[in-house]
Order: sequence, then structure tokens, then C-alpha cells
Amino acid sequence: MRDSDDRPSTEPYSRLAVIGAGSWGCALASVLARSGRDVMLWARRPDLADAFNMTGQNPDYLPEIGMPLGIRATAVLGEALAGAEAVIIATPSKTLRDICGAMAPHIPAGIPVALACKGIERGTGYLLSEVVAEALPGHPVGAVSGPTFARETALDHPTAATVAFPFSYADRLAPNASPAARLAMSLSGGAFRPYVSDDLVGVEVGGAVKNVIAIACGIMTGAGFAENTRAALITRGIDEMKALAEALGGRRETVTGLAGAGDLTLTCSSTTSRNMSLGNQLGEGTPRADCFGGKPVVVEGEVNAVSVHDLARRIGVPMPICETVNAVLNEGADIETSFSALWKRPIEGEPRTLDLFLDHPEPTATLGFGARL
Repeated sequence: MRDSDDRPSTEPYSRLAVIGAGSWGCALASVLARSGRDVMLWARRPDLADAFNMTGQNPDYLPEIGMPLGIRATAVLGEALAGAEAVIIATPSKTLRDICGAMAPHIPAGIPVALACKGIERGTGYLLSEVVAEALPGHPVGAVSGPTFARETALDHPTAATVAFPFSYADRLAPNASPAARLAMSLSGGAFRPYVSDDLVGVEVGGAVKNVIAIACGIMTGAGFAENTRAALITRGIDEMKALAEALGGRRETVTGLAGAGDLTLTCSSTTSRNMSLGNQLGEGTPRADCFGGKPVVVEGEVNAVSVHDLARRIGVPMPICETVNAVLNEGADIETSFSALWKRPIEGEPRTLDLFLDHPEPTATLGFGARL
């Protein structure tokens, strides 16, 4: 093992653009600023950018938290991207292709682009990195992902996340100069601790699927079930993540890390997560239109339930939890009937190498939701 003094140094990016001034975009901008970086924060609305510049706070997202110095907001994409050495995109996944198209005239070739949004594009079945690669050719594309609630990150609570980029031959010869290492160093300030991965597929799959599993956990929690149920869904949800990641060329072990098991555990543990919160309200019997007090809240797991389900079906990967959530959200399926059917599926061997498939003795039994509501 080399002594730390002998390791090649890693140069952080000096100037970065964060595209998206929601909670997570603001949290990442605050991490970068605490690390000494010069940060431009793009907000879709000019009034939000103006308010941020005047008060140092985002009145719509994390309004009670003062942002550190070193962040300037703008509603002009060209201004946000001018001089940026790296870009982080933190917009909702469903707007990603449009955002990249708008960025294209303003971002020089070769500038690394890291995704801080999670999901799979509906219709194409593309991972979000594939969307960026198609809409913004000529850029290294990666992701920042992990168990990270925005408010806690903005408050500088100890937090860990994964920075993932595919490693080129040159990156493997000089990993300390890779985009992944440089972005990780750029985020290394205060209590934010990044780890580096070269398995972008595994990291992206973990981030996309965990939101759908969290809705399932929320539904069962809202229906009155407790820790046994949630632990079962988390564990089997990780198995679904592993299967999809492997089928797409990722590594199963990546899903056991921060961007998979870590993020899933956090998202399934608190109604601070919009995904868990939506599921909880549905499980309590609240109609979808009345969830979140009737406000139009974007829930990434709801957006991605269809795309995850469609992609899994297309490539032949069984994902019964995700299928159940999609059926409830998008096909009008009854919650009790659907989750009872999930629990009464044929009995399988847990290791995939064990070829075992047994009919369940009570295929039509229900879980007794009514007695718990």
C-alpha cells in the first residue's frame, strides 16, 4: 500500500453549474460552496433566482436554511453554464431531455455532466445517462446518488453518497484525474463524504428502482402493517434492483452500496421521502388526487413506476414488487387484492442458483387490510 503522501493529487473543479433549484439542487450547491467551489445555480423561474440572490435562501425549497456564500442564482441557462468546468443536473427526471436540449448550445464539448435525478425514461426505457448521451453528445456522463435527504444535506449533517462515471482507459491509468474523482473531490467539504464508482449502470438502476419500492413500503405502512413487512419489501426490493442492474450490464454488488441498499433503506424509512409519503397516504385510503393536500407534488417513484415496469417486461426481468406498484398507480388495481397476490406468489428459492418453485397453498387469501385500517 502506498503512503498517502505518495498518492497522486486530485484537482477539484473550481467552477460548477447546478441545473435545478429545487431542494436537492440547493443542497448540492451548498455542499459545493462549503467545499470552496464557485457555484452557479440555475432556477427555472426568474423570481426564484432573484429571491435567492437577495436573501441567500430559497423561499420555495428549504426556506428556513441559509445557503453558504459562493452560490449565485440565475434563470438564464447560458449564464449558469458560462465557464463551468462540470455540471450537475438536479431537475425532475421527466424534464431531463428538454433541459439537455436547452443546455446544448451553451455547454462546450468535453464538460462532465453528472445526474442528481433518478429514473428511467418513459417510452424509450433509457437510463437517464443514456438520455444525456443522446441529447448532449461528447460529454462524460455520470451520477451523484445515495441516501441523501436534501434538508439534512443542506444542514451539513454527516452524509455519504456515490459519484459514478464509466472509467475510460485513460481514467484507469490515472484514476485520480478521472471525472468521478474530480467531482468527488469537489463535493468533499463539511460533512459530505463521497465515494467513487465506475459502475454507472448499477448506481442508476438503484436510484430508479428504490423510489418504486419505497411506494410499496409506504402503502403497506399506511395500511397498518409494520417492521416485518417493510424489511421484507426492502430486502426483496434489493433483489429486484440486482436483477435489473445485472441484465443491463451493471454489477450486482453495486446495488448493495450507498446508491442501492443505502438509498433504498433511507427512502423506505421516513415519510420525509415523497415516495414513502405517497404510498403511506394511498395505504391509508386517501385517493391519489387528494394526496399531499391536493397539491401537484412530483413523486419520482410514481413517474418511474411505468418505465421501470415496461423496461423489466421488455428484457424479461421479473420484478413483482414494481409490477404491483405500477398496477396500483397506473392500471386501477385494488391495493388489497394486488398486495395479497404479491404475498401469495409461488414459493421460490432465495438464492437464484436454487431451482425451486412451489405453488403457494393459499393463492386467493388476502392480507386483511380492512382489519388494520
